[in-house]
Amino acid sequence: MSRPTLEVADIVRAVGNRFWEKHKSHFAWVHRKVLDAIVRCRTAALGGHRDKCVRCGHLTASYNSCRNRHCPKCQGNVRAKWLAARSAELLPVPYFHIVFTLPHELSALVLQNKRLLYNLLFGTSAASLLELARDPKRLGADIGFLGVLHTWGQNLQVHPHVHYIVPAGGLALDGSRWVDSSRKFFLPVKALSQVFTDKFCEELRELYNQNRLQFHNSIEQLASPGAFSRFLWELGQKKWVVYAKPPFGGAEHVLNYLARYTHRVAISNHRLVAFENDRVSFRWRDYAHGGKKKVMTVSADEFLRRFLLHVLPKGLVRIRHFGFFANRRRETALARCRELLGTATSAERSETTNLPRCPACSGTMLVIERFTGAQLYFQPDLCVATPRRCIVDSS
Repeated sequence: MSRPTLEVADIVRAVGNRFWEKHKSHFAWVHRKVLDAIVRCRTAALGGHRDKCVRCGHLTASYNSCRNRHCPKCQGNVRAKWLAARSAELLPVPYFHIVFTLPHELSALVLQNKRLLYNLLFGTSAASLLELARDPKRLGADIGFLGVLHTWGQNLQVHPHVHYIVPAGGLALDGSRWVDSSRKFFLPVKALSQVFTDKFCEELRELYNQNRLQFHNSIEQLASPGAFSRFLWELGQKKWVVYAKPPFGGAEHVLNYLARYTHRVAISNHRLVAFENDRVSFRWRDYAHGGKKKVMTVSADEFLRRFLLHVLPKGLVRIRHFGFFANRRRETALARCRELLGTATSAERSETTNLPRCPACSGTMLVIERFTGAQLYFQPDLCVATPRRCIVDSS
């Protein structure tokens, strides 16, 4: 993919300070840290490094990246390393893609209670999958899956949802055999939706009873018991969206599919179209009208406001594993699954190091020298490269 001509960093660099002074009362310091990281990413401020090809001796110089998980430029190598690690855990079966989405009526409450409600979204949706899968009338099996939290829609508005990647089957409840699901059907989405709705609303009520929820500004009226009860009742009457995409098969297909969803930020630099007259234009898909491709133009302040809506609380894990993929039982459970499926007891882990390749001969590039920001301030020619030329995600 070609290098984008416009980046989120360009917009933050131009109007970020003005935006922060005007709107900082609506944000936390973590949001400021994200803006600062994006501006400094792959610039001399973070230092740099010189790389050398072990095959032909070719030299390159690059600036370091910020490694902030909300930065559009810092996710490529992290994603590649994560996917390589996951390759050893894939089972030789088709996989389903299931998406749980919160209704838009919850958006304001979610923004004021991000940690609680994102955890609740994960917990209740995963519990819904596990419960229905164990039902003897359904699959009657213990399943495993991984989930990725996304908080945005294509227009950058709040749209919390979780993508789950689920093997097409599971372990019999007594662990004696592998239970295959239908290749076209995993679990009924209507039943999943109802169980998910009931669990989420029940747990949300419990959070309210424990006085753990925040209510400010436009939702301040929900703090009263009567208003909150009506709010929950109205939520329960809605049809919550649970979507199951057709299955896809093979380890390579699964990894390629995962790459679309893991380590993604609210908007990539490649979706930016223009930044002129204090207005930002970006591409988006209007899924309400058949996924039609469109261009949206908003003020720079509105663009940054929407972008910062999706900054996650510190320490919140956005990729999680459940069932027999859960960390505490993954190794033994996957070994049992492979035994029952008639494959090797353990998949060979990829030896790929994800080190950069030489642009001259495709050999492996190794870091031979590092420079601090102070060194580059006084000797800028040490790392002669543009901020976008960074090859290694290191600092």
